[in-house]
Amino acid sequence: MTKTKSILLTIIGTMITAFGIGVFLTPNKIVGGGVSGLSTILYHAFSVPPGVSFFVINFIFLAIGFKVLGKEFTLKTMLGASLISLFVQIFSYIPYYTENTMLATVFGGTLYGLGIGLGFVAGASTGGTDILGRLIQCKFSTVPIGKLLLVVDGIIIFVSLVIFKNIELTLFGVIALFISSFAVDFVIGRFNISRIAFIITEKGDEISQYLVSTSPRGVTIIDVIGAYTNDAKKMLFCALKEGESDVFQRKILEIDSTAFIVFSESQRIKGNGFYLYK
Repeated sequence: MTKTKSILLTIIGTMITAFGIGVFLTPNKIVGGGVSGLSTILYHAFSVPPGVSFFVINFIFLAIGFKVLGKEFTLKTMLGASLISLFVQIFSYIPYYTENTMLATVFGGTLYGLGIGLGFVAGASTGGTDILGRLIQCKFSTVPIGKLLLVVDGIIIFVSLVIFKNIELTLFGVIALFISSFAVDFVIGRFNISRIAFIITEKGDEISQYLVSTSPRGVTIIDVIGAYTNDAKKMLFCALKEGESDVFQRKILEIDSTAFIVFSESQRIKGNGFYLYK
């Protein structure tokens, strides 16, 4: 991914996340864990502006973990945390769209997760409790960070119950946490999806040379025999990005209009020319 695309995705991701927080979650006192949950508690309990609490909490976590997390991670996280703090504060001035707690939970959790997912794909971090999870993991390295974050989020949701004294809001917070987690996985999964192409042709060498010289993808050639005709042919195997299938097919048919082409979806490919987002 180019640096420009990474920065653009980071900005878009933080805006979407901040919109979900500032317009849906915070106004309706929905605490789904994380720094957004802490900022919601501080806003309603002590009138602390959400953007300010976002920035201060992240800054404290980063200052504590600077030596452990390293300079590069700290700088990237500071950028993401600064952007989301700014956008959360801006969106907090927008009149919130709904007072229906369920609608706010669904839309807020979805937008929050989609934005965080885009940030992960861009290689950025908005900070928050994942910093705390990484710091705890340094002491307890055998515990998966996902479980650590679940514990931290659970504690924050419990604090919201103590502060707001409303069990229904707490349950909505749990729902928001599950929705946002699903949305994060969905975004990362969509970016990891690729295509596998199998081509049966009598012009395997010619097609493979043409594909290699006109595209960034490599081709593997396998000798095969047709069971019905008993004719010797070539099978080409190639991994493609999601949007490359149509051009790839057109190039093949220009050389062999009788080629048999099968496309299959792959959930993840790691190797030369492919990056696994996680």
